[in-house]
Amino acid sequence: MATRLTVALWAAFCLPLAAIAEPLGNAAQEADWAARLDKAAALQAESRAMKDAAKQTLEEKTPACDQKFLVNACREEARREYLKASHAAQRLETEGRAIEREVKREQIAEREKRRVEEAPQQEAELKARAAETEAARQATQARIEATRADKAKKTEEGERRKAADAERLRQKQEAHARKVAEKMREAEQREREAAKQEGAKK
Repeated sequence: MATRLTVALWAAFCLPLAAIAEPLGNAAQEADWAARLDKAAALQAESRAMKDAAKQTLEEKTPACDQKFLVNACREEARREYLKASHAAQRLETEGRAIEREVKREQIAEREKRRVEEAPQQEAELKARAAETEAARQATQARIEATRADKAKKTEEGERRKAADAERLRQKQEAHARKVAEKMREAEQREREAAKQEGAKK
Protein backbone atom coordinates (compact mmCIF):
# COMPACT_ATOMS: atom_id res chain seq x y z
CA MET A 1 0.00 0.00 0.00
CA ALA A 2 2.97 2.28 0.64
CA THR A 3 3.92 1.92 -3.00
CA ARG A 4 0.41 2.92 -4.09
CA LEU A 5 0.52 5.98 -1.84
CA THR A 6 3.88 6.97 -3.30
CA VAL A 7 2.54 6.66 -6.84
CA ALA A 8 -0.56 8.66 -5.97
CA LEU A 9 1.51 11.47 -4.43
CA TRP A 10 3.88 11.45 -7.40
CA ALA A 11 0.95 11.64 -9.83
CA ALA A 12 -0.69 14.44 -7.84
CA PHE A 13 2.56 16.41 -8.06
CA CYS A 14 3.31 15.73 -11.74
CA LEU A 15 -0.11 16.24 -13.29
CA PRO A 16 -0.59 19.86 -12.17
CA LEU A 17 2.90 20.67 -13.41
CA ALA A 18 2.05 19.11 -16.78
CA ALA A 19 -1.16 21.14 -16.96
CA ILE A 20 0.72 24.35 -16.17
CA ALA A 21 3.43 23.58 -18.74
CA GLU A 22 0.95 22.56 -21.47
CA PRO A 23 0.90 25.96 -23.27
CA LEU A 24 4.67 25.75 -23.77
CA GLY A 25 4.24 23.72 -26.96
CA ASN A 26 5.21 20.35 -28.38
CA ALA A 27 8.17 19.75 -26.06
CA ALA A 28 5.95 20.26 -23.03
CA GLN A 29 3.28 18.03 -24.55
CA GLU A 30 5.81 15.27 -25.19
CA ALA A 31 7.02 15.59 -21.59
CA ASP A 32 3.43 15.37 -20.34
CA TRP A 33 2.80 12.24 -22.40
CA ALA A 34 6.01 10.68 -21.13
CA ALA A 35 5.10 11.45 -17.51
CA ARG A 36 1.61 10.00 -17.89
CA LEU A 37 2.93 6.89 -19.62
CA ASP A 38 5.44 6.48 -16.80
CA LYS A 39 2.57 6.77 -14.33
CA ALA A 40 0.59 4.17 -16.30
CA ALA A 41 3.56 1.82 -16.27
CA ALA A 42 4.04 2.36 -12.53
CA LEU A 43 0.37 1.63 -11.85
CA GLN A 44 0.47 -1.57 -13.89
CA ALA A 45 3.72 -2.64 -12.22
CA GLU A 46 2.16 -2.02 -8.80
CA SER A 47 -0.91 -3.98 -9.92
CA ARG A 48 1.24 -6.96 -10.86
CA ALA A 49 3.10 -6.74 -7.56
CA MET A 50 -0.18 -6.61 -5.62
CA LYS A 51 -1.54 -9.62 -7.52
CA ASP A 52 1.63 -11.59 -6.88
CA ALA A 53 1.59 -10.63 -3.19
CA ALA A 54 -2.10 -11.54 -2.86
CA LYS A 55 -1.52 -14.90 -4.53
CA GLN A 56 1.47 -15.63 -2.32
CA THR A 57 -0.49 -14.66 0.79
CA LEU A 58 -3.36 -16.95 -0.22
CA GLU A 59 -0.94 -19.81 -0.86
CA GLU A 60 0.61 -19.27 2.58
CA LYS A 61 -2.68 -18.90 4.48
CA THR A 62 -4.49 -21.84 2.88
CA PRO A 63 -2.24 -24.53 4.43
CA ALA A 64 -2.20 -22.61 7.73
CA CYS A 65 -6.00 -22.74 7.86
CA ASP A 66 -5.81 -26.52 7.97
CA GLN A 67 -4.29 -26.21 11.45
CA LYS A 68 -7.19 -24.12 12.79
CA PHE A 69 -10.48 -25.25 14.27
CA LEU A 70 -12.67 -23.36 11.78
CA VAL A 71 -10.89 -24.46 8.62
CA ASN A 72 -13.54 -23.38 6.13
CA ALA A 73 -14.10 -20.01 7.76
CA CYS A 74 -10.36 -19.41 7.74
CA ARG A 75 -10.10 -20.34 4.09
CA GLU A 76 -13.09 -18.17 3.22
CA GLU A 77 -11.53 -15.22 5.03
CA ALA A 78 -8.23 -15.78 3.20
CA ARG A 79 -10.06 -15.93 -0.11
CA ARG A 80 -11.98 -12.74 0.63
CA GLU A 81 -8.71 -10.97 1.39
CA TYR A 82 -7.25 -12.35 -1.83
CA LEU A 83 -10.21 -11.18 -3.90
CA LYS A 84 -10.17 -7.76 -2.25
CA ALA A 85 -6.46 -7.33 -3.05
CA SER A 86 -6.98 -8.69 -6.58
CA HIS A 87 -9.80 -6.24 -7.22
CA ALA A 88 -7.68 -3.36 -5.95
CA ALA A 89 -4.85 -4.51 -8.20
CA GLN A 90 -7.24 -4.78 -11.14
CA ARG A 91 -8.43 -1.22 -10.55
CA LEU A 92 -4.82 -0.02 -10.71
CA GLU A 93 -4.24 -1.96 -13.93
CA THR A 94 -7.46 -0.58 -15.42
CA GLU A 95 -6.44 2.94 -14.46
CA GLY A 96 -2.99 2.45 -16.01
CA ARG A 97 -4.43 1.07 -19.24
CA ALA A 98 -6.94 3.94 -19.40
CA ILE A 99 -4.09 6.44 -19.10
CA GLU A 100 -2.21 4.63 -21.88
CA ARG A 101 -5.25 4.66 -24.14
CA GLU A 102 -5.86 8.36 -23.50
CA VAL A 103 -2.24 9.26 -24.27
CA LYS A 104 -2.29 7.19 -27.45
CA ARG A 105 -5.58 8.82 -28.47
CA GLU A 106 -4.06 12.26 -27.93
CA GLN A 107 -0.93 11.28 -29.86
CA ILE A 108 -3.00 10.03 -32.78
CA ALA A 109 -5.04 13.25 -32.72
CA GLU A 110 -1.83 15.32 -32.64
CA ARG A 111 -0.36 13.39 -35.57
CA GLU A 112 -3.56 13.91 -37.53
CA LYS A 113 -3.54 17.61 -36.64
CA ARG A 114 0.05 17.96 -37.82
CA ARG A 115 -0.75 16.02 -40.97
CA VAL A 116 -3.61 18.40 -41.77
CA GLU A 117 -1.48 21.44 -40.95
CA GLU A 118 1.47 20.20 -43.01
CA ALA A 119 -0.65 18.99 -45.94
CA PRO A 120 -0.62 22.35 -47.82
CA GLN A 121 3.16 22.63 -47.47
CA GLN A 122 3.67 19.02 -48.55
CA GLU A 123 1.33 19.56 -51.50
CA ALA A 124 3.26 22.70 -52.45
CA GLU A 125 6.54 20.79 -52.20
CA LEU A 126 5.13 17.99 -54.35
CA LYS A 127 3.96 20.51 -56.94
CA ALA A 128 7.35 22.24 -56.88
CA ARG A 129 9.15 18.92 -57.37
CA ALA A 130 6.74 18.00 -60.16
CA ALA A 131 7.37 21.37 -61.83
CA GLU A 132 11.13 20.89 -61.51
CA THR A 133 10.85 17.40 -62.96
CA GLU A 134 8.71 18.65 -65.84
CA ALA A 135 11.11 21.53 -66.50
CA ALA A 136 14.04 19.11 -66.51
CA ARG A 137 12.15 16.79 -68.86
CA GLN A 138 11.33 19.64 -71.21
CA ALA A 139 14.93 20.87 -71.13
CA THR A 140 16.16 17.37 -71.94
CA GLN A 141 13.61 17.04 -74.74
CA ALA A 142 14.64 20.45 -76.10
CA ARG A 143 18.30 19.37 -76.12
CA ILE A 144 17.39 16.14 -77.91
CA GLU A 145 15.32 18.00 -80.49
CA ALA A 146 18.06 20.61 -80.96
CA THR A 147 20.61 17.85 -81.49
CA ARG A 148 18.34 16.15 -84.01
CA ALA A 149 17.68 19.44 -85.81
CA ASP A 150 21.41 20.23 -85.94
CA LYS A 151 22.16 16.77 -87.25
CA ALA A 152 19.40 17.07 -89.87
CA LYS A 153 20.69 20.51 -90.86
CA LYS A 154 24.23 19.23 -91.26
CA THR A 155 22.97 16.26 -93.27
CA GLU A 156 20.96 18.58 -95.51
CA GLU A 157 23.95 20.88 -95.98
CA GLY A 158 26.10 17.86 -96.84
CA GLU A 159 23.56 16.71 -99.39
CA ARG A 160 23.43 20.19 -100.91
CA ARG A 161 27.22 20.30 -101.13
CA LYS A 162 27.27 16.91 -102.81
CA ALA A 163 24.59 18.00 -105.26
CA ALA A 164 26.46 21.24 -105.99
CA ASP A 165 29.73 19.37 -106.49
CA ALA A 166 27.98 16.89 -108.78
CA GLU A 167 26.42 19.75 -110.76
CA ARG A 168 29.76 21.51 -111.12
CA LEU A 169 31.37 18.27 -112.26
CA ARG A 170 28.55 17.68 -114.77
CA GLN A 171 28.87 21.21 -116.14
CA LYS A 172 32.63 20.83 -116.34
CA GLN A 173 32.30 17.53 -118.17
CA GLU A 174 29.74 19.01 -120.55
CA ALA A 175 32.00 22.01 -121.23
CA HIS A 176 34.90 19.66 -121.87
CA ALA A 177 32.77 17.56 -124.19
CA ARG A 178 31.68 20.67 -126.08
CA LYS A 179 35.28 21.76 -126.46
CA VAL A 180 36.29 18.34 -127.72
CA ALA A 181 33.37 18.29 -130.14
CA GLU A 182 34.22 21.79 -131.32
CA LYS A 183 37.83 20.81 -131.92
CA MET A 184 36.72 17.73 -133.78
CA ARG A 185 34.44 19.83 -135.98
CA GLU A 186 37.23 22.29 -136.62
CA ALA A 187 39.56 19.43 -137.52
CA GLU A 188 36.98 17.95 -139.86
CA GLN A 189 36.46 21.40 -141.40
CA ARG A 190 40.15 21.78 -141.96
CA GLU A 191 40.32 18.33 -143.50
CA ARG A 192 37.48 19.16 -145.90
CA GLU A 193 39.07 22.45 -146.89
CA ALA A 194 42.40 20.75 -147.41
CA ALA A 195 40.72 18.12 -149.56
CA LYS A 196 39.03 20.81 -151.67
CA GLN A 197 42.29 22.60 -152.17
CA GLU A 198 43.96 19.37 -153.16
CA GLY A 199 41.21 18.63 -155.67
CA ALA A 200 41.45 22.11 -157.19
CA LYS A 201 45.14 21.67 -157.82
CA LYS A 202 44.52 18.53 -159.78
